[in-house]
Amino acid sequence: MADRYVLAVDQGTTSTRSLVFDRGGRMVAVRQREHHQYFPRPGWVEHDPMEIWANTQRTAAQVLGDVPDAGDVVALGIANQRETTVVWDRATGRPVTRALVWQDTRTADLVTELAARPDAGLVAERSGMAIAGYFSGPRLRWILDHVPRARERAERGELLFGTMETWLIWNLTGGPDGGVHVTDVTNASRTLLMDVRSCEWDPDLLAFFDIPAQMLPEIRPSVGVLGSATALNRALPIAGALGDQQAALFGQACFAPGEAKCTYGTGSFLLQNTGTELVRTRSGSISTVAYQLAGEPVRYALEGSVAVAGALVQWLRDGLGLIGSAAEVETLARTVGDNGGCYVVPAFSGLLAPHWRGEARGLVAGLTSYVTKGHLARAVLEATGWQTRDVVQAMAADSGLSLPALRVDGGMTTNNLLMQFVADALDTPVVRPMVGETVSLGAAYAAGLAVGVWSDVEALRRNWHRSAQWTPTPERARALTAEYPRWERAVELSIAWGAP
Repeated sequence: MADRYVLAVDQGTTSTRSLVFDRGGRMVAVRQREHHQYFPRPGWVEHDPMEIWANTQRTAAQVLGDVPDAGDVVALGIANQRETTVVWDRATGRPVTRALVWQDTRTADLVTELAARPDAGLVAERSGMAIAGYFSGPRLRWILDHVPRARERAERGELLFGTMETWLIWNLTGGPDGGVHVTDVTNASRTLLMDVRSCEWDPDLLAFFDIPAQMLPEIRPSVGVLGSATALNRALPIAGALGDQQAALFGQACFAPGEAKCTYGTGSFLLQNTGTELVRTRSGSISTVAYQLAGEPVRYALEGSVAVAGALVQWLRDGLGLIGSAAEVETLARTVGDNGGCYVVPAFSGLLAPHWRGEARGLVAGLTSYVTKGHLARAVLEATGWQTRDVVQAMAADSGLSLPALRVDGGMTTNNLLMQFVADALDTPVVRPMVGETVSLGAAYAAGLAVGVWSDVEALRRNWHRSAQWTPTPERARALTAEYPRWERAVELSIAWGAP
């Protein structure tokens, strides 16, 4: 019997990748194209949706050509950078402006204004998340307020809104000629516009943000057929879609309550499955949708998003010139035994979970003449570990769920010093899977599950295999627990520095 393959499109912050996976969860082909990053003003980050669509078409066509028999590719799944916001003309398919990227901070004043309203508590109560510029709703409102005639045209039904998966699905299924305008429940949960219990657009939230309902996509389950990718010159069912971090949770086979993964890339993103229970948060983590299989209840998660992780290593390389490549940071950090009393808080554009303080600014605390570049390199790595502890503590306070182990993925997981520090800081085993492409794999799993490549989530769990594990050292874990208040003090200074 011929193998059955699944195509995954991983539309990320810096590139678009198309990958093909087999039934064993093994990657058999991959193609990738980067796209331009636009920075028109300080704090503004934009992408060209048309460039991303062209890159999707090109990489998908190329990778299908790399498979011995493209007819054995039976479904397409999409994972996407979350919160990045696109608005386009439904008649022409042309965006009205470049996409506002999840890192973009232009909505800061709008968010402050909205958060000060007496009815602002409605947003967290209905959506599960506090008002923050990180999410799509404020970006959509900004576009409607600042792009000429955008609001008028949206109210007439001429404009469509979507995050990147919606934009790609619409184009893949015909665009102006009958394209399907849908989103999945995980991406919808990142807008501040969806009721996280009913998983429907909430009229009161739409009124709060002043968003016309007619421009919103239909919300669908993450696992299930969404349309046919006719733009790929074949009737390939689009059978799965998830935001990238939920896709990584799915690809890491975190299907049971308490199971968690953390992706270490530009930022770090920790999600913990809470099952069918929506956990109300009080400690700085957020309630979000983990995934939904067609015909089944929604599965929820707690999430802690950290804006700067690998980006701090890039700053050490590009901003300070202390290393020549990202890999060199571990070598430099190993020249010393500790951080020399030095702490780096990477609040380059504020702090996300669990603090949610946009005014915070980055700082280096504890500098003395004793501190060397080795100490600074170590403090840079430790900052990611300390931020992981911040998030895990907030989640534990909210959910009461234990963390038996933390499954990790992303480029930073090749740094053994960092991964051991995370294990010690959490006093929890840290485990890396054999297949590192967890975001793409999660998208493939979702699509393949929908069309019968895999029978159920237990079949996916059997595909998961450990590549590496870091076990906490009891003595070191106790020492880091004693040291943790110093990190907390550095965070307090970071927040105070940016205060008015």
